[in-house]
Amino acid sequence: MTETIRALVVDDERYAREEMIYLLGQFERVKVVGEADSGESAIIKAMQLQPDVVFLDIEMPKVDGMEVAKTLGALKKVPLIIFATAYPQFAAQAFRVHAMDYLLKPYDEEQLRQTIERVEQLLQRAQPETSPKRMDRLPVETEGEIHYIPIGDILYVHREEKWTKVVTPTRDYETRMTLKELESRLTHSSFFRIHKSILVNLVHVSSLTPWFNGAYQLEVDERPEKLAVSRNYVKELRQRLEG
Repeated sequence: MTETIRALVVDDERYAREEMIYLLGQFERVKVVGEADSGESAIIKAMQLQPDVVFLDIEMPKVDGMEVAKTLGALKKVPLIIFATAYPQFAAQAFRVHAMDYLLKPYDEEQLRQTIERVEQLLQRAQPETSPKRMDRLPVETEGEIHYIPIGDILYVHREEKWTKVVTPTRDYETRMTLKELESRLTHSSFFRIHKSILVNLVHVSSLTPWFNGAYQLEVDERPEKLAVSRNYVKELRQRLEG
């Protein structure tokens, strides 16, 4: 079971910090260890307090949330980043700086609950003797060798009969690892299942087009093929892409 989740709340507006602190107070396992009203203060407090997770506003004077996230990503102990903002247009940028999630103001308590559950799951997976760090490469076993693929390069993962294909801009890797095995390693929030056999990296989604019977087709950067999006996944997919 996860120990206490240490949280840092960052927002230049006092009432927004107070609201988030109040909402987090409803979760027994979450302890707010500090708050900051600027990007500069956030970096200093994160270094001092070493929180497990940072709830981070984006639009702040001088040092904004994106810059804070980049700086925190270089720390020895990298906290999970959850952007909490009123601006949906920054969602794609948030995934590029390895944010774990993206919450829109006014906050939805059910979405926050789901986010806290994911934080607990990620912290449980972390080795207790090491600081939780972002995994930058995915080891993929192919016939006779292991490839270490930069996670940011992965466009999508597709299960085809007995093989699973990991697709990047430069090469496709076929492996006997199951989609479920790969999904368990791709814990970053930019990866999303769009079909029972397809996992896509939201950072690389370039278009989404209605198809038939409520289903959609999706395209990713640097690839000509269209990927099927099951109608059961469309609503959440659009929420993730559009904030």
